[in-house]
Amino acid sequence: MKILVTAKRVTDPDMKIKVKPDGTGIVTDSMNYKVNPFCEIAVEEAVRIKEAGDAEVVVIGIGPKEGAMEIRQGLAMGGDRGIHIVVDGDEPCPAGIAQILAKIIEEEKPDLILTGKQAVDNDANQASQILAEMINAPQACFASKIELADGRAKVTREVDGGLEVIDVGLPAVVTADLRLNEPRYPSLPNIMKAKRKPIDEKPMADLGLDLTPRCTVKKMSPPPERAGGVQVEDVPTLVVKLRDEAKVI
Repeated sequence: MKILVTAKRVTDPDMKIKVKPDGTGIVTDSMNYKVNPFCEIAVEEAVRIKEAGDAEVVVIGIGPKEGAMEIRQGLAMGGDRGIHIVVDGDEPCPAGIAQILAKIIEEEKPDLILTGKQAVDNDANQASQILAEMINAPQACFASKIELADGRAKVTREVDGGLEVIDVGLPAVVTADLRLNEPRYPSLPNIMKAKRKPIDEKPMADLGLDLTPRCTVKKMSPPPERAGGVQVEDVPTLVVKLRDEAKVI
């Protein structure tokens, strides 16, 4: 079995994001980056499937030259080799990401495609669903459990109001939800081994795809700052403020 799993490079969600004064984007100076947490869960699941049987795990990242670090993390977790689609400029929109992945899938012919359910930088939650349509493959989004047998995947997925179990044939696109597993911390020996594992770099421009954005961001703006709290002397004053200022009663 061959598993293709994504490792998207995102801004550290624990850092405070600042918008540029002209609203054209975010300030990236001194910004930390890491693997998208949901992609990290997908990599962990791919490695667990590999450890339970015979599988090759291919970690793919689409991003700037520096994005090789996040692919290396996936290899340190247990991936076998990496593919880096090097982006020179703005990141493609979700439809563009799906096009790129479809091109690589055409070349690699994996049995299972694992991705994070969404990326924490834009929360689009679109690329995997578009990808499944492009390659005419079944999809199982928001997976909290994956069981593979006889060329099929039984996926427990989280939906509004509970859990849903679906059965799909392989190859399929499966997106990882938060409760699928807990990603491991790579050991130092595995981190050293990952430095020697191959990463195939492919310039995005060489793929021969029309990646014209389907949507554009006109402007970004930070949310309004919250007003500070006020301490009141007694309950009657609190009731007045809730009624006249907050207008909640």
